[in-house]
Amino acid sequence: MTTILVTGGTGTLGRLVTERLRADGHEVRVLSRHAQPYAVDLREGGSGLEAAVAGADAIVHCATSPRGGDEEAAARLIEAARRAGVPHLVYISIVGVDAVPFGYYRTKRAVEKQVEESGLGWTILRTTQFHDLVAQVLGGLARLPVLLLPAGVSDQPIETAEVAERLAGLAAGVPAGRVEDMGGPEVRTFRSLARAHLRATGKRRPLLDVRLAGKAYRAFREGHHLTPGHAVGKGTFEDFLKARSGSPR
Repeated sequence: MTTILVTGGTGTLGRLVTERLRADGHEVRVLSRHAQPYAVDLREGGSGLEAAVAGADAIVHCATSPRGGDEEAAARLIEAARRAGVPHLVYISIVGVDAVPFGYYRTKRAVEKQVEESGLGWTILRTTQFHDLVAQVLGGLARLPVLLLPAGVSDQPIETAEVAERLAGLAAGVPAGRVEDMGGPEVRTFRSLARAHLRATGKRRPLLDVRLAGKAYRAFREGHHLTPGHAVGKGTFEDFLKARSGSPR
């Protein structure tokens, strides 16, 4: 039996990775700030980290925070993994982190470099944004009487469960380095995604495209966060919305 540690194992992605690995017969340790027996905040370290990595055959690093601290967390995890002799570290990243000058993307790329230079066997998977995040963003924008959208920007959202299945398979295998990107089935304008979200939630909002300034916006507008050549996802945004509402597909 393979023992695999999943950081951020109670989060949107980590929970599904954990379920997939257990269904495949692996022993899974879940590390998060509040999950016993491996309740560890990677940003602050702690004695529980040593116990969590001891004897692990692989680590799937899903823990992340847009509020900062990812690089410090990765450094602590990598150091503990090195001391424990963990042979394989799998990291989930985002398509475009090396091309979009957006703060969170820069952090994800910095962590990629830490993984690549860790001395451990490693695998990095980049994916496009999850349906969950797109829905969360659109839900927040729809609180206003007018739904403001970034003009000229498209997205390629993917089903989180499909990413979890891919990560589980990578964790059970040998270190593979940077593997092929994984994108959702369709490149969609934000306007079309917003319309789908409004239909699913029964809301009516006028849509207003807003042209933004800055290098990050230009990179998004140019599509550097997309991977149409790797549109391997199956579930569409409409499929996700139907499943979330409990409607039959």
